[in-house]
Amino acid sequence: MSNHHGMNELQGLHAFCHLQHSHQAENRFGRMFQLPPLFTAADDLKKIGALGGPMDGGVNANRTATVPVGFVFFGQLVDHDITLDVVSSLDQSANLSNTSNARTPTLDLDCIYGSGPEPHPYLYHGNGIYKGIKLLTGEDGTASSQSAQLAMNDLCRSAGETAIIGDPRNDENRIVSQIQLGVIRFHNKVVDHLSVGLKGKELFEEARKLVTWHYQWVVIHDYLVAICGKAPVSRILGQGRDFYCSENQQPFIPVEFSAAAYRFGHSMVPQKIQVQKNDTAFELFGSVLGRGFTPLSDERAVVDWHELLNTSENRQVQMAEKLDTKMASDLLNLPFIDPDAVPSLASRNLLRGQTFRLPSGEAVAEAMGRNASEIASISVAAQTSVGDNIDLSNGTPLWFYLLTEAETIGRETTPGSFDKGEGLGPVGAKIIAETLIGLVELDERSFLAQNRNWTPTEGVAVSTLGELLTY
Repeated sequence: MSNHHGMNELQGLHAFCHLQHSHQAENRFGRMFQLPPLFTAADDLKKIGALGGPMDGGVNANRTATVPVGFVFFGQLVDHDITLDVVSSLDQSANLSNTSNARTPTLDLDCIYGSGPEPHPYLYHGNGIYKGIKLLTGEDGTASSQSAQLAMNDLCRSAGETAIIGDPRNDENRIVSQIQLGVIRFHNKVVDHLSVGLKGKELFEEARKLVTWHYQWVVIHDYLVAICGKAPVSRILGQGRDFYCSENQQPFIPVEFSAAAYRFGHSMVPQKIQVQKNDTAFELFGSVLGRGFTPLSDERAVVDWHELLNTSENRQVQMAEKLDTKMASDLLNLPFIDPDAVPSLASRNLLRGQTFRLPSGEAVAEAMGRNASEIASISVAAQTSVGDNIDLSNGTPLWFYLLTEAETIGRETTPGSFDKGEGLGPVGAKIIAETLIGLVELDERSFLAQNRNWTPTEGVAVSTLGELLTY
């Protein structure tokens, strides 16, 4: 039988992908678009992100009006939940078929739970009624040389001061470390909530499911709405995904997401952060908050989430920096990176994009159907931003294009209404929201796969990140 229109065999087509687009074969890392790679001189990429260069935003704050700074660091935990590339480097082109993902590409909180209490018993209580059920924190005992008060507000640590957690990267700065601790505490509180009627393995499994579903809900209905806008998130949930498609219904991580779009948060990190009420603001990598991968050493570094996220206390919350082409100076000279190994996070992002042979931002925008005048205006703005001494005539690196798009167009907060610098523009929002929603939809254990009518309205009843971390 000939394959006429409407009669093609649609093997493996996922229900939430539109028919007119190609589909990604099963792969932990893959491509959302089959487009030619952009090449930009490596020296130019280093200049764009150099300390004192065009991306250096200095020390003066330029805050959003609507995005609490806690979301930026929550984005790190989400990233560490779905991706871990231990193969690629900045000085060798990446081969996706040889680049494995050490994390499960689903929003399943394996960065919190590991593979569970049997394969990873060191993450859990080892005795008592909550053996293999509750997760350990510093309050349960730590081998690190801390006072009891500091340990009580820190992660469980080894004698070598290493955090005993599902993903060591969640100790790379104090704020994400405290988010890891907050999610662990949320799990333990949910265990308390459920322990009236359940026990043993059944109690653990139900608690993990409930925590994970609430986390997935928060990612989609709180975090993505703040970063991408309610309008595109609603369209994707209601009308389906256009570009994140999986041939075999297996979740994968697009490199357009991991090596470019999802690095948007680096632009939103402030130079200094106030983590307690009426206290001073501290540098992210300073003496009080620490240089990362270190135990809590100062009580002033304990994060009060009412200060960094919207909660029932309705405090004046510290906001993230504008999403634009500027970054805090501290991030352009990372203290734990050898100066000879490119200490600028911005330059590393640009070089990594080229390592993964990413297409230009213009090519991706055109593939998404954005109009030519919009694409041209963003190209001009990007070239103006970097100056005449850096050549972007062949195209704009995808990450930098998306930052420029956020700066010049901004987040579609409501249908047809855009707010510059408050979140991702149309292309960036589409890549991020489709990928994260797709990862949930393609996970047979998720609430969107098992019960699309589920809402967090009973029992635990947590629907925002602020509520989760202060539960």
